[in-house]
Amino acid sequence: MSDVLQQLAATISARRSADSGSSYTRQLLDAGPQRCAKKLGEEAVEVVIAATSESDDALKGEAADLLYHLLVLLESRNVAIADVLAVLANRQGISGLQEKAGRASS
Repeated sequence: MSDVLQQLAATISARRSADSGSSYTRQLLDAGPQRCAKKLGEEAVEVVIAATSESDDALKGEAADLLYHLLVLLESRNVAIADVLAVLANRQGISGLQEKAGRASS
């Protein structure tokens, strides 16, 4: 599963040098992190709507869009998906309550 995310992240990174007239990803990256974050927020709302009132297929599509836009935002900030996955890996085996409590005390 993370291979798909890593491959998509590599494609998004490669789009930095694509023609902006033919690459939506390049247009987003050129617009900067604020625009990428706004688009991610819009996609998150669409996921919530799909989750509460649409089909499973609609939810899957919106979730895919959300992941794509998250990867674009990460790329716009030069944050590698591998670093995010490493954070998740470090959290494995720790309850969510413990993990949140640990963040509050740091």
